[in-house]
Amino acid sequence: MYPGTHSVTTPEKPAVVMAGSGATTTYRELDERSNQLAQWLHAQGLRTGDHLALLSENHQRFFEVYWAAMRSGLYLTAVNRYLSAEEAAYLVNDSNSTVLITTAKMADTAQAMLPLIPGCPMRLMIDGAVEGFESFEDTIATQSTAPLDTQPAGDVMLYSSGTTGQPKGIRRPLSGKTIDDPERTGIASLERFLLGMDETSVYLSPAPLYHAAPLTWGAGVHELGGTIVIMEKFDEAKFLDCVERYSVTATQVVPTMFIRMLKLPEEVRNRHDLSSLQMCVHAAAPCPIPVKEQMIDWWGPVINEYYAGTEGNGLTFINSEQWLAHKGSVGVPIVGIAHICDDDGNELPAGEPGLVYFEQDTTPFEYHGDEEKTAESRHPIHANWSKLGDIGYLDDDGFLYLTDRSSFMIISGGVNIYPAEIESAFALHPKVADIAVFGLPDDEMGEYVHAVVQPEVGVEGDDALAEELRAFARAEIAHYKVPRQIDFRDELPRLPTGKLYKKPLRQQYLDDVS
Repeated sequence: MYPGTHSVTTPEKPAVVMAGSGATTTYRELDERSNQLAQWLHAQGLRTGDHLALLSENHQRFFEVYWAAMRSGLYLTAVNRYLSAEEAAYLVNDSNSTVLITTAKMADTAQAMLPLIPGCPMRLMIDGAVEGFESFEDTIATQSTAPLDTQPAGDVMLYSSGTTGQPKGIRRPLSGKTIDDPERTGIASLERFLLGMDETSVYLSPAPLYHAAPLTWGAGVHELGGTIVIMEKFDEAKFLDCVERYSVTATQVVPTMFIRMLKLPEEVRNRHDLSSLQMCVHAAAPCPIPVKEQMIDWWGPVINEYYAGTEGNGLTFINSEQWLAHKGSVGVPIVGIAHICDDDGNELPAGEPGLVYFEQDTTPFEYHGDEEKTAESRHPIHANWSKLGDIGYLDDDGFLYLTDRSSFMIISGGVNIYPAEIESAFALHPKVADIAVFGLPDDEMGEYVHAVVQPEVGVEGDDALAEELRAFARAEIAHYKVPRQIDFRDELPRLPTGKLYKKPLRQQYLDDVS
């Protein structure tokens, strides 16, 4: 289903609620406004397979743009709002978007992009227009609220985060179905059958909507007919308040959000009634075992986890009960068949770590405009096996465990060291706000373990703290994994999505020693 279905059955039901302001969009409004934008896009000549870009903060109209693209057969590229004008323009140009929709809040970045996007002549701005843009509201107000005569289903073309290189568009073939085709399935089917979500669900979305998971899982809620409560920006105390205030039944977070909530004072953590919460799902980054143990103790067995990438090449899932029996696992494959292989593509036995591949019957994704990177993602023998670059292993029961990204693995004295394990060991230290671990060159060992720590507010990053942290780590992990060097920074380059820009951070150190 899609908003057009629910605009008939439950027209005045809230489809979108902004957590801070309480501003609400009903299903009737969502359907009519997305129809109006779809009509305008069609009138400008956009047809199935064409592209548009959206540069926006978490905004009430975000899903209007999304559903207009989805009911027009278009590819939508949601642009990371934290990018510079040059970086954002790269995504617009690389995606071949001919339409850019943005907001008044993003006006400075959007205007700076104008000379850089000559191939994108159609530009709309929400909440007021500046030079170079037309008013979104005025433009769509002239259009019919009726759906297009035919509504081919579109898709998103989102970009890899760039943590391991230049962002690349992830393009999947369009399904060829219409938006109202009852056989069209998406994330909503997983939400319903795995997580028990339905039209009564109130789903709290605390992360940026330009990211794949908040956008696609939020759209799934609309397919089910539920309500999305969108936080303008994540705040750990406000998150708990939102659960109580809006009687939230479901949410999706990243592990850094768990950590921040666990570090709240007890009186703040216990102040709110969280009894409405029936399901929480987390993904995007490794979750330290002690963190998840404490969250299950606090919230109960409502915490689920999945592992997948924007590429959509596979998906694993695990609930609280399964996780307690397989601590550290990201679950069993429910989309695709998992294979663990060495660098030459040979399959490895249970318990032995290697590159994680997923096998699917459908045509794998491609990296837009990058045949080399697309080829790199494929198995050397099996064309329908693809990888994201993660390292992991399967246990005897078929549960997948991730160890790290292949590009971040440290090889010291011939021994493989996985930074994610070290970072997890530090996660709940009361003086550590954030940490990045990577390898740096060493004449004798090949690489040594280096850590960069963001101390908590009010904590001084000095030699005494470094030694305290090393002593703490020695009690948690093997001594050869303890960082030889610990540096301190006021802030690490981590996005609100939970992704850490580790590669450029490491490169700064490599440049210093070269």
